[in-house]
Amino acid sequence: MHDRLFQNQNQLGVAELPKHAQAIGLKTAKLEECLRSGKQAAEIRKDMEDGQKAGVQGTPTFFLGVQDSDGQGVKVLRMIVGAQPYAQFKEAIEGALSQMRK
Repeated sequence: MHDRLFQNQNQLGVAELPKHAQAIGLKTAKLEECLRSGKQAAEIRKDMEDGQKAGVQGTPTFFLGVQDSDGQGVKVLRMIVGAQPYAQFKEAIEGALSQMRK
């Protein structure tokens, strides 16, 4: 389903989602009920708000960080936006590790 949705990014409306599911052989009744009920809408809105507060403007977005000293949160050291090469992740991780050693 992921691949199909990614290939059809201009057709992601509520009406199109069951069609995509059916095209790959999934039973659509549960999906249609979920979409009609709005059962997950509040959770999705909360996730989107959390992302916006954190500075996410698109996907993928990766956060590299360390746990706060109180263990209750994470201190973000770097945000990596977009599909980036391995070398950029490696450099970011190595930089974070060197900061932790100080």
